[in-house]
Amino acid sequence: MDHRAVQLLSASIVAFFPFDVRAEEGDATAGAAAFKKCAICHIVDSDKNKVGPSLNGLFGRKAGTQPGFAYSSAMKAAGDGGLIWDETTLRDYLHNPKTSVKGTKMAFPGLKDDQEITNLIAYLKQYSK
Repeated sequence: MDHRAVQLLSASIVAFFPFDVRAEEGDATAGAAAFKKCAICHIVDSDKNKVGPSLNGLFGRKAGTQPGFAYSSAMKAAGDGGLIWDETTLRDYLHNPKTSVKGTKMAFPGLKDDQEITNLIAYLKQYSK
């Protein structure tokens, strides 16, 4: 495909999808800054639990199953009910943890900025490979 055809195809995609698809990729560096809010209770670069469970290897993990962490019955039930951490489920949870998993022990009120969540997810994904 020549350069002109690529430009036309790109313009067509942008016209069809009026949002920037690339924004969903997130900025892991900005996500590291956002993680500072989480680092009070969580660690991401090892399997060590703190006040909250380690988030190392989070993506693809069944909720409530990090070894050695005492989860609430609500989080265990969410996992038993099929909650697996991926971009969509984590995004929903981070918006409002208490609503997403009623009865969770996590006291954090949530993040309201979608881009901050996207960046945080990009950061966390680095530790789920």
